[in-house]
Amino acid sequence: MEVAYVYTKLRSEFGKPCNFSNGETQILESILPSDEYDDHYVLKKSTDKCVSTIPVMSETYVNTDSVVTKNTSMCHTEGGWPKDVDFQEQSDVTRFRKKAEKDDAYLHALRKLVPVVERCMKQNNTVDIYEHYFENKTYEHSSGPPSAKGLAVFRDPSKVKRAATSIDWHTESTTSKIAVSYSITNFQDERLGDPNLSMSSYIWDISNSNRPLVELSPSSHLTSLRFNPKNSDTLVGGCYNGQITYFDIRKPNGSTGSCLPLATSTLENSHHDPVSDVFWISSKTGHQAASVSTDGKMMWWDTRNLIEPLDSISLYPDAKNKSVLLGGSCLEYNSEAGPTKYLVGTEQGTIASINLRNRKLNNGVSMYDEGPGSKHHGPVHSIYRNPIHNKFFLSVGDWTTKVWAEDVKSPIINTSYNNSYLTGACWSPTRAGVFYTVNTTGTMTVWDLLHRQNEPEFKIKIGDRPLSSIALEEKGKLVAVGDSNGTVTLHEVSHSLSQPQKDEKTILASILDRETRRLKSLETKNKVRVDEKDLDESDENDNFEEIEKLFQSLET
Repeated sequence: MEVAYVYTKLRSEFGKPCNFSNGETQILESILPSDEYDDHYVLKKSTDKCVSTIPVMSETYVNTDSVVTKNTSMCHTEGGWPKDVDFQEQSDVTRFRKKAEKDDAYLHALRKLVPVVERCMKQNNTVDIYEHYFENKTYEHSSGPPSAKGLAVFRDPSKVKRAATSIDWHTESTTSKIAVSYSITNFQDERLGDPNLSMSSYIWDISNSNRPLVELSPSSHLTSLRFNPKNSDTLVGGCYNGQITYFDIRKPNGSTGSCLPLATSTLENSHHDPVSDVFWISSKTGHQAASVSTDGKMMWWDTRNLIEPLDSISLYPDAKNKSVLLGGSCLEYNSEAGPTKYLVGTEQGTIASINLRNRKLNNGVSMYDEGPGSKHHGPVHSIYRNPIHNKFFLSVGDWTTKVWAEDVKSPIINTSYNNSYLTGACWSPTRAGVFYTVNTTGTMTVWDLLHRQNEPEFKIKIGDRPLSSIALEEKGKLVAVGDSNGTVTLHEVSHSLSQPQKDEKTILASILDRETRRLKSLETKNKVRVDEKDLDESDENDNFEEIEKLFQSLET
């Protein structure tokens, strides 16, 4: 702590100024040397004395020592038994306890311990007068209306502005960092030929929006970027030219300046279209990732050797008809839902479920395209599993959001159509029934399925540019939104949108299960109606053949 004091004084308080002038010499007094004055003058010792009109003041400061905390562990093992007693043998332990309880020293020690234990129990039962009441983890809607406030703005340092195609939060909750990939996704855009166009993407510290923390310099624009959940110092990214890059910011100049890729896949073994999305997958080594592209392929990689992919499959909707190849536009992976399960959104508006355990059946690809409203009217821009109920997931495409269940091929919930095109969405990691969507008008919309399903809970205008990406931190309090001009805006939402409600998980599970049962019953009824219609048509055909035979017999 540094304290500074500034002393000021008016000029009028200094006293009258001295006026000096030149003049003739004047003798004011003259003492002539004479013997008669020798007895009246006494020679004194010279003394010096300083006089000041300024008060003497002192300045002191105190700095408190910072307290450094750390987590430690303690290993408790059973001990203290005599050498002739094996504590693993129950008979020896029982025999020794009976012998010790009969000893007078044991009873004396027990009497001493009783007051100590009683005092500790009373201390635990006393009322904490410093307790913060109502400071719990459950909030009701009456605690306050939903709101959001802006905290920081991170702008693309490049002279030629690019879109923020993906945002990923640091995997450690104690570190406030975001990785943002910047790219121009428009086909044959004029900016791609600009010599000032930068290929870099950045890692930002949310406490410093003036300068990026780390600059990632790949050979092509990054369309997606992910932190490694097992090793937060490494990242995997998908490039515009189809390559996969691997970064390690622990390398020289990695944590403070420009970081070059540690490994990059070869062009001939990479995707032939821009990489739509990339995810780290569950593995023993923590070095495996999966990517999907609009070229219709999904590939698995080992970042320690990116010369060629570990495996790849083609996104054919039907194993018998391979004339149609679906282009992957987004990817979703959650190890809690299953280490071999993937969800892929396609450019055709359908959703593909991939399970590597069923590779014999159409490479494990199954489509969610049955029933009315099962397809989007445009590319699927985002798929996101519910972080609490992994069986359910949402998809965003065209002007609406759909909520799905794994065992039903049609959406169980459809939101109302938005006036503008939706470009991204994500669930809240802390509130099971809240999800966020962004659109091309620069608006972020918040839905709360527990409160109402027919209209959104809250809307906020982020900017005038179309929004391109959105991501929430692990605590659900901070929301990062990117737009088409490379600007990432950081917002903090209110407690009603970030803190879990009372019995929210149970209520949402009952709502989603109810909608799933309703949809299954409707599908069963429709199937029965179709079978009855086919049966009626077959009966009509049989009657028509009998009448035609009778008519022919009458003619003969």
